[in-house]
Amino acid sequence: MFTGCGTALVTPFNRDLSLDESALRALVRRQIEAGIHFLVPCGTPGESPTLARAERRRIVEATVEETAGRVPVVAGAGGYDTREVVEAAREMHAAGAAALLSVTPYYNRPTPEGLCRHYAAVAEATPLPVIVYNVPGRTGCNVDPATLARLATIPNVAAVKEASGNMTQICELLLRVPREFIVLTGDDAMTLPAMAAGARGVISVASNEAPGEMRRLVESAERGDLAVARALPQRLLPLMLVNFAESSPGPVKAALAMMGLIGEHYRLPMVPVGQETRAKVAAVLRELSLLPKEA
Repeated sequence: MFTGCGTALVTPFNRDLSLDESALRALVRRQIEAGIHFLVPCGTPGESPTLARAERRRIVEATVEETAGRVPVVAGAGGYDTREVVEAAREMHAAGAAALLSVTPYYNRPTPEGLCRHYAAVAEATPLPVIVYNVPGRTGCNVDPATLARLATIPNVAAVKEASGNMTQICELLLRVPREFIVLTGDDAMTLPAMAAGARGVISVASNEAPGEMRRLVESAERGDLAVARALPQRLLPLMLVNFAESSPGPVKAALAMMGLIGEHYRLPMVPVGQETRAKVAAVLRELSLLPKEA
């Protein structure tokens, strides 16, 4: 239910930094119309650390309402306090999520034993499938293949979003985990090589801007159509790279604002991107014909 291309949705804000639910719903409709396979609100591009508990629940509820069962909703529910993550998992279940994306505890850098106990506690708190989110560049905590193999034995821990940027690690964990355990990449540029090695898709940032093309990339890789699967990353690579020219989700929110889809508003400590990055984003969008015609 969560293979293919899932979009790690941004969270649109109004000028007063309140949640722009109307823009959020419009983004969800655009994703579904483009044929995206599942949606991931309240992840990193959703600026989850700055969202209040009630806001996170409302974002998931609105996304679930707007999808109306057409695609699964995988809700972000992670943090560095296991008790809080357990409560968040229960709330996301109540909000209608089909699965949870739970980032490894950050800052406190748990041991492999600590990671296993953390995810066991989360998995016991909800019947929902849990996707482990490994992004050591942000958390300071890497889930190595041996630890992930242990996590894969925990009931309800069903998948991993592997965003270490380490292709060797992806290959090794694919050898260690059971066949039914789903491996997704969290790096857009690694979608094709990861799927060639056995991954089942991507949780994508670039699909915020180009959902249809990212969906086609994953589908072509899944069916072994290498002509298409090779051409799309070449076309989309500038977008994949510029989305991380500054801290995410700065560039992608700037891009969506240029596309007329959201207002460009951030909560501190996120700030608008610099002029050099803004120019790069605009150039990439223009090359991909993603800007409104009047622009």
